[in-house]
Amino acid sequence: MKSLLLLAAAAAAPLPAPAATPAAAPGCLADGSGYLRARLRGAVDLDLAWRDPELHCEGGARPDGSGLRVTIAGPAQSNGRRLRFVFGIAAGSEGVAASARPTNLTLIFEGEQRLFATLGEERCTTETLRQQRIGALGGPQRSWKIEASGFCTAPAQTLDGSQRVLVTRFDYAARITFEDSPDASKSPAPR
Repeated sequence: MKSLLLLAAAAAAPLPAPAATPAAAPGCLADGSGYLRARLRGAVDLDLAWRDPELHCEGGARPDGSGLRVTIAGPAQSNGRRLRFVFGIAAGSEGVAASARPTNLTLIFEGEQRLFATLGEERCTTETLRQQRIGALGGPQRSWKIEASGFCTAPAQTLDGSQRVLVTRFDYAARITFEDSPDASKSPAPR
């Protein structure tokens, strides 16, 4: 309940500007293979087919370490609007393929002060999840290409429950990054 109250308070406040991506170039993956395809029905009806140059993505471990978080934002509009997806994949681990993972989904309509959330992991499922190591090997920071597909069986809704959006299908390829904490042991875990 405490997390729902924090989410409600955050939704009432103006949404912050998205954090700057560490990559200088636009897009999610250096080879240009990033994408997001999704079908949304309800308060918003959209069939999305975003390609890498128009995307912004980031992700890694969830803050509590209970899985993975992947954030993908679509093209920025001239009026400051942008749609951002946040996938919270339960029990996902760095570099490990998985299937049938419960997934929390949040849709943020930046510039519109609208937020839809499933408010739990039982409404969406990541059917398939693959990860492939990309970028420099070694060091405290590791990047992965993550490819996932899934669906939702119940809608994401506004915090007051007045509007709903069902994401009947989602597929994406994006980049996630893991970084060792500064106090991590001198001998890294095998990868």
